[in-house]
Amino acid sequence: MPRKIIDLAVSLTDQVQSDPPPLAPQLTYVDHAAGAAEFSEMFGLPDGALRDGAGAAVERCVITTHNGTHMDAPWHYHPTMNGGERAITIDEVPLEWCFGRGVKFDFRDRPNGHTISADEVEAELARIGHTLEAGDIVLINTAAGARYGHPDYVATGCGMGREATLYLTDRGVKVCGTDAWSWDPPLMGQAARARETGDWSIFWEGHKAGADAIYCHMEKLANLDQLPSTGFEVIALPVKVAKGSAGWCRPVAILEG
Repeated sequence: MPRKIIDLAVSLTDQVQSDPPPLAPQLTYVDHAAGAAEFSEMFGLPDGALRDGAGAAVERCVITTHNGTHMDAPWHYHPTMNGGERAITIDEVPLEWCFGRGVKFDFRDRPNGHTISADEVEAELARIGHTLEAGDIVLINTAAGARYGHPDYVATGCGMGREATLYLTDRGVKVCGTDAWSWDPPLMGQAARARETGDWSIFWEGHKAGADAIYCHMEKLANLDQLPSTGFEVIALPVKVAKGSAGWCRPVAILEG
């Protein structure tokens, strides 16, 4: 039976709202005519040297490693991981982590800003009839997935808290991901709750769990609503950015037959 491949990445673009304005990507498209002029200048080409006068189309990008679909490395969360080891950067992530059995949690019914607990993860595993194993790649489907490209995207969806993240890592999960802007709940809401309670340990708590564990997570995933809860494989290879806190990736889900 033929395999079905589902693209789990969004396009890297500056034409939709995908990040807070200070972090938004900027892309400049160089067309074939401009490319011909650049080729002529670089290589001293005479008129008519290029077929149809068309040079190379290219794109110039002003981006961070956290624009578009990307994988965060432990270095992004904290200088150390696993209780004191130097946190690894994205170019040090073992490729073996990036291939695995996929598991999808459906938390689309959770309210915006909600922090997922370990009990909720356990209940979702019971609902879908799955036992986590080392190497599983867990994907979190939130309400944010349907709002990508809209003004409210960054503020939409739930997120994984510290205890939920450690529940996964304690069972050998090394790579996971979300269709939301952040692995944590929307950060403006987290900050507001921290100000109200005076407890700043809740801010970025899902990310900061990486100081006590070893894991990577992907953000801005797409098409998670098209996945079953189990029964698929995930491939998610990050771009090898030297000493990077993250790397862009194009994860895919593979469903057999």
